[in-house]
Amino acid sequence: MNITNNPLLVESTLPYGAPDFSKIDNSHFRDALLKGITQQHTAIEEIVNSTDTATFENTILALEKSGMVLDRVRNVFSALTGAHTNDTLQAVQEEMAPKFSELNDAIYLNDKLFQRVKSLHSAKESLELDAESQKLLEDYFEDFEIAGANLSPEDKETLKSYNSRLATLVNSFNKTLLEANNAGAVVFTQKSDLAGLSEAELKSLENQDGEGWKVPLQNTTQQPLLQSLKKRETREKLFQAAWLRADGTPQDTKTLITEIAELRAKKGALLGFGNYAEWSLQNTMAKVPENVNKMFAGLIPAATTKAKQEAEEIQLMIKKKGGDFILSPWDWNLYADMVRMEKYDLDENQIKPYFELKTVLEKGVFYAAEKLYGITFKVRTNIPTYHEDVLVYELFEENGDPLGLFYGDFFSRPSKRGGAWMGNFVDQSKLYNKKPVIYNVCNYPKPVAGEPALLTYDEVETMFHEFGHALHGFFADQQYPSLSGTSVARDFVEFPSQFNENWALYPAILKNYALHYQTGEQIPQTLIDKIKKSGTFNQGYSLTENLAASNLDMQWHTIGSNFKIEDANAFEKEALRKTGLDVVPAVPPRYRSTYFAHIFGSGYAAGYYSYLWTEMLHHDAYNWFETHGGLTRENGQRLRDMILSRGNTLPLEKMYKDWRGSDAQIEPMLKARGLQ
Repeated sequence: MNITNNPLLVESTLPYGAPDFSKIDNSHFRDALLKGITQQHTAIEEIVNSTDTATFENTILALEKSGMVLDRVRNVFSALTGAHTNDTLQAVQEEMAPKFSELNDAIYLNDKLFQRVKSLHSAKESLELDAESQKLLEDYFEDFEIAGANLSPEDKETLKSYNSRLATLVNSFNKTLLEANNAGAVVFTQKSDLAGLSEAELKSLENQDGEGWKVPLQNTTQQPLLQSLKKRETREKLFQAAWLRADGTPQDTKTLITEIAELRAKKGALLGFGNYAEWSLQNTMAKVPENVNKMFAGLIPAATTKAKQEAEEIQLMIKKKGGDFILSPWDWNLYADMVRMEKYDLDENQIKPYFELKTVLEKGVFYAAEKLYGITFKVRTNIPTYHEDVLVYELFEENGDPLGLFYGDFFSRPSKRGGAWMGNFVDQSKLYNKKPVIYNVCNYPKPVAGEPALLTYDEVETMFHEFGHALHGFFADQQYPSLSGTSVARDFVEFPSQFNENWALYPAILKNYALHYQTGEQIPQTLIDKIKKSGTFNQGYSLTENLAASNLDMQWHTIGSNFKIEDANAFEKEALRKTGLDVVPAVPPRYRSTYFAHIFGSGYAAGYYSYLWTEMLHHDAYNWFETHGGLTRENGQRLRDMILSRGNTLPLEKMYKDWRGSDAQIEPMLKARGLQ
């Protein structure tokens, strides 16, 4: 292989080492990934076979550096397989999944390597390491133990087989779910079926593959258009397409998720735990499943009680509008919106003209970051991207020093998986003298050419949320990439992002970006008041659907190693029943098990609860801001210095408590959701 002909295997000459998509081709990834894997294997063998006494430099630092090439390639590969995949990339992904698993096992189940790490850990007090180097040593030692380094040789071989099979299954789940989402799109040939949609919405849905209108599926259970569609048969058809996309269709995932859950349970047992969740939660803030379930128990009664009250109000609205049917999940959003309009006189279509995508981004999301942290932004049109819709900005510190590059990829397309997320093309580290190159991905409906991209308020919050993750990455100030930025526990990583949502409605920020796309007129105070007053509306539903999904995750991952799941749907039904989350039939889980990509397709297995855990943190944190002067540079800098720039260099509970002055309290969260 000629390395110089593969742009992934050489340092990019673009600013910040950003990937040069003008040179990168699909055909480059397989060779680059294989080369990176080979290089890391070789580097690990050199560490293991060294006859020198183990030192921090020749073992821990060498281990940290061992995957430099592979990490660079995987960052780009992961970005594309999530945001703009194709048959070639999917084939490479399928081939590489077990190879990545084998590489991980070759490191963490290598006894000679573990013994070197262990000897350093035992002598850590005498090594005179700086605080971050000591944390790196401790993390590597814990990672080896958690991965199974203390197992017998026979058990290690069993674990390797589990890990390899799981890697293949997870990849198959992701591939199948992408196919299910695309195949599940609903085509309507009669315009009357889509009554309630605007002409602009209809135009954006015109079926490019044939006649009529094609409604694509979002990755959640509820679909955005269910709030507008007036014809009940249409709503039911769209809802059922989402609900059944991977159940009883050619893209059925039930066998996959069942095998994944059972294999994870076996892995947990092999590693000495009662279930997978006990093993998975070791390095989180929650620590054990009991603490997660305790949080659930404190929230479920209040959430379902509120949801029942909301259902009763909606049922009355159905009757008021002449309907003679029992409220079903596909009715909720439409009639809830009517209740909201009656209670608060708030119509989503009144709001959307004030939320044009680029204005929200530049005059809202970026503006808030400037006021809090002093950073500024400049459009870059000379940086190649992987898709024409991607926007690029350069970030600068308050004193003008360069901070990094930001890519925004906001519109949905068939090549993109559902949801919204943040990732790094380039990780920050002083070790490699690297500043971060970060991307945000969302799935907003793309308007037709010439039309503005107008957002719902939920979509505005999503943009603030994902940029909160980006800020966590941009402010990283670590020596080692393994400890940098967002490399923290799942039940802490969502804290900076959820906290950043608070600025969407902050008066000084809102008035700067909520400008009518045609007139430039500032959003009227009457509309702002309505948005705020309706802030606790539908929170019973919102919290219950989230709790239902979070609970499903924990139920799938607390089964014992001998538990056999005969029927995935029956398992799901029973999981909701026994925790009291099925008491409002019109409130389904935010994700059904069959399309729950967070837990069966990515890294949130036994971790979806973290969105609620960090919600507690972010409301508590915002409460601190409210009592200390609100949005000020001083407050922003304090948060940056004490949390956002610290990466994973301190125990997370200590980091939060040092900043806050106390442990987080749940009361601000309950108050914010109107549940107190």
